[in-house]
Amino acid sequence: MTYASLPFLLLGVVFASPALAGKAFVTNERGNTVSVIDTETWEVTEEFFGGNRPRGITVSPDGKHLYVCASDDNLVRVFDTETYAELPSLPSGPDPELFILEPSGHRLYIANEDDNLVTVTDTQSRTVIAEVPVGVEPEGMGMSPDAKWVVNTSETTNMAHFISTDDYQIKHNVLVDQRPRYAQYTADGSRLFVTSEIGGTVSVMDIDETGTPTLVDKISFEVPGVLPEWLQPVGAKVTSDGKTLFVALGPANRVAVVDAESLEVRDYILVGQRVWQLAFTPDEKFLLTTNGNSNDITVIDVAAEEAVRSIQVGDQPWGVVVIE
Repeated sequence: MTYASLPFLLLGVVFASPALAGKAFVTNERGNTVSVIDTETWEVTEEFFGGNRPRGITVSPDGKHLYVCASDDNLVRVFDTETYAELPSLPSGPDPELFILEPSGHRLYIANEDDNLVTVTDTQSRTVIAEVPVGVEPEGMGMSPDAKWVVNTSETTNMAHFISTDDYQIKHNVLVDQRPRYAQYTADGSRLFVTSEIGGTVSVMDIDETGTPTLVDKISFEVPGVLPEWLQPVGAKVTSDGKTLFVALGPANRVAVVDAESLEVRDYILVGQRVWQLAFTPDEKFLLTTNGNSNDITVIDVAAEEAVRSIQVGDQPWGVVVIE
C-alpha cells in the first residue's frame, strides 16, 4: 500500500460511516425564534421563526416533529425537525406555557395560565379532547413514566395537581411552597420533585404503587455571596439512574447538583444569567441550560459536574429540547 492511496481509503471510510450529530432546539422568548445547535460541534446552525413568545418545547417520540408553545399566538406551533418547515398547528387554549407529551405521542397536556386549565390535545386529529380545571396560574407539567398520571403545578394556588390520564380527573392535590414551576419524576416513577421559585425549595414526594404521592422532604439551597431571594428553583432534571438531580436556580446563575437519594446538595455550577430550563442530551453526557438574560446556553459535563461551554443563541432563551 502506498501513502498516496491512504487518504482515499480513509475518505471511503468516512463516507461509509458518517457521524450522526444531534440537535438542540432552543426557544427564544423575546426574539420569537428557535435556535438550532449541532451537538457535535456546539455551533448554532439555524434560527427560524417559532411563533410569538415561544416558551415550552418538546419533540415527538420519533424525533420528526417539534412542538412549540407559542404563548402569544394561543396555539402550539409544529415544525419538521429536518427542514424546519412549519406544519399544521395544534389548538392549545389561551397562553400555553409548558406542556408534556405522552410516550405514544398522541396526547399533549398543555398548561393554560390565563384560564386555569390543562388542555388535552390529540396530536393526530389536531383537536382538543379534554379541558381539566386546575388551580390558579397553572404552569409546570410532568408525567409519570407509565403515563398514568399528569402533574400540573399552579403558581398562585401553590399546589401540585395529580390528574389521571384515564378520566382527566384530579385525584390528589399536594400543597407545596410558593410559586411552583416544574415537576419531574424519577425514571422508575417512585419519586417526584417539584420546584418552587419564590419559596426557594424543591418539594420531594414519594409515589406508591397506586401513584399516590406523599410529601416527605424539602430541599433548600444556600450559596455564599448570593442573596437568598435570588435562589429561585425553576427547571429540574434527574438522571435516568435516579441518583442525581439538577436544579436551575434562576437569577442565582447556578445549577444545583443534588444527591437524589440522600437529598443533600453537593455542588453548585456557575452558568449564564437567569438560568431557566434544562435538557439532557439523549446519552446524558451533557446537560444544557437556557440563560435568559445572557442570551446563551451553558453546556454542562454531567459526569464531571462542571460547565464546559457557552453558546450564544437568540433573544431571551427559555426552553430547550435535544434529539439524536
